[in-house]
Formats: sequence, structure tokens, C-alpha cells
Amino acid sequence: MLHPGTFDFLTPTDEQKAKMAVLRAAGADFADLLDRTVPEGPDKTYAIRKLREVSMWANVAITRLPDGTPRT
Repeated sequence: MLHPGTFDFLTPTDEQKAKMAVLRAAGADFADLLDRTVPEGPDKTYAIRKLREVSMWANVAITRLPDGTPRT
């Protein structure tokens, strides 16, 4: 069963925002590397889309506990 707050928006704390910024920068760097290294085509598009997805889930993980409850 999902936690009742699973779909709620959580405003990150300043510490969480700083962690998210580090992850965004790392994701952007890797996306740039993929763009420069991988030939154009559906596999490259898929890889970049998955990287975006992973980045979003990493941000969610920063604001929540493993059971889905918000971090305090």
C-alpha cells in the first residue's frame, strides 16, 4: 500500500535543495557526455530519457524516507 502522501508535493529543505543541485549538475554532465559520445538514434534518445527519469527519482528519494513518507 502506498503512503497517503505519495503523490503530495514536498517543498525541499535548503539542505535537500543543495543535494538536488549536485545531482542535477551530475546528470547534466552525463547527458552532455552521452550527447557527444553516442550516435544519434532511438537508443541515444532512450538513454537520455532514462537519465532524466533517474534524475527525477533521485530528487524524490532525497525528500522521502524508504517507505515513502516525507523526510522531516
